[in-house]
Amino acid sequence: MSDVAELPEVMNIRRTAEYLGVNPETLYKYAKEGSIPAFKLGNRWKFKKSVLDAWMERECRIGEARGKKGKTTVYALRKKRPSTSRSDRKFTTAAG
Repeated sequence: MSDVAELPEVMNIRRTAEYLGVNPETLYKYAKEGSIPAFKLGNRWKFKKSVLDAWMERECRIGEARGKKGKTTVYALRKKRPSTSRSDRKFTTAAG
């Protein structure tokens, strides 16, 4: 994995997946579902490191307040949102 100090502020799927320790295909799914902060630049998903860091910190604080240390971030990454368009369903089927 890249040294955290060397990571750019705006990262692509591959770098973000490395940073978070998840599979790139899983990260695509989370971005598409809106389960993780991301934005599209053209047709490519991008992630701001500072936004991800703040999001993870916030999720950890929520977990600590609920007495579930370390579990909230996993929940936030895995929560499901229903697909609203036909293209979302196609993506989900194609990705697995």
